[in-house]
Amino acid sequence: MVYPFVKYSDGTEVVFSNIQVNENGDGDETLFVHFERPMEYGFDSVRFELPSYRITYKEGHYTDEEIELFRKVVEYGAPNFYMWAREGGIKIA
Repeated sequence: MVYPFVKYSDGTEVVFSNIQVNENGDGDETLFVHFERPMEYGFDSVRFELPSYRITYKEGHYTDEEIELFRKVVEYGAPNFYMWAREGGIKIA
């Protein structure tokens, strides 16, 4: 399951996943934050894994500066992404 977070003016949409148990068997909780922008040729995409903040998927033409901005969004927003994932997404009135 993925939940919407935000859509930027350049068309980049950000979604985050539900919480999953880490595959390494230690019981750690993992989730993914995915950035994607439609382009003429397909999509620019980058996906971060929490809590490691490592990029698990990257395709297209996001610049290094854009990816660093996304990394900051993920790092600063990590507690909220976990909270919202537990709540089944962001509740907007």
